[in-house]
Formats: sequence, structure tokens, C-alpha cells
Amino acid sequence: MAQRTFYPKEAPEAQTSTYLNFDGTTEAAFTFCKSIFGTEFVNGIMRMSDVRPQVGQPEVSPEHQNAVVIVQLPILGGHLLMGTDAPAPVNQGINVYICLHPDSRSEADPHFASLSEGGESEMPLMNTFGGDYYGSLIDPYGVQWMIDCSSKS
Repeated sequence: MAQRTFYPKEAPEAQTSTYLNFDGTTEAAFTFCKSIFGTEFVNGIMRMSDVRPQVGQPEVSPEHQNAVVIVQLPILGGHLLMGTDAPAPVNQGINVYICLHPDSRSEADPHFASLSEGGESEMPLMNTFGGDYYGSLIDPYGVQWMIDCSSKS
């Protein structure tokens, strides 16, 4: 198996990413995000069947062979979204929002519309008291998103 690099080669030395755990829906959730952001997975999707067995570790059961070990997707501003199919039950979205800061309101609108399709709009995009264009939503996979645009155009 080839050695895997978990960050894009063009990534700076210091970088922040968001890591999401899913209960078996990682590939679907990341394919959904990929269609919205128009970016590609970094090094594809690594699955349990790609992991070499380690001495002393149990073999991966046939029903878990296709589980996602790691997938990475660059989104806005060089931010890296990462995810995995977690082995334990996952309680989605109760403590984390991914906040996007698009360059323009015309970029904010389609991101909000696409991410909320099949999900739930918590607060529609609107001008806020601070002057930003802001909204929040929960996507169809339970991930909570905020869109906050400071640009007036």
C-alpha cells in the first residue's frame, strides 16, 4: 500500500481542519459536500479494507470492510474538512458548527441553499445587527453550518 499524505502538498505548515465522525454515512456526507464546493478528495477515500492488519489487532469484520477510515475535502479558504465512520454510536451536530466566510453575498447564497437542501434552515441568510450577512442551517447529515459574510456586495 502506498504511503498516504493526509494534507494537500500545497498546504501551509500550520493549518486548521474540522474532523467529523459519522455513523456509517461519511462517504455520502462528503460526496454531498464535494458537489457543493467543487473540490476533490485529498488522496481519495481510505477504507478499512485499505488498512494493513496489525499484530495483535483483531481482523476487520466483513461488514466493516467498506467503512471510511479517513476522507479529506478542501472547502473554502484552504480549510480542510476531514471525516470517518466512527465505531461507536455518534451524536451528530450538538456541539460543532462549521462556519464559512465567503468572499461575497453572491457566493454565500448558493452555499446556503445547497447545504440546507434536504436539511433544516435554522436562520435564513439575512443582514444582522452587526452588518454581516449571516445564516445557519443543519445539512441532511446532521452537520451544523453557519455562513457569515462581511462583504456588502
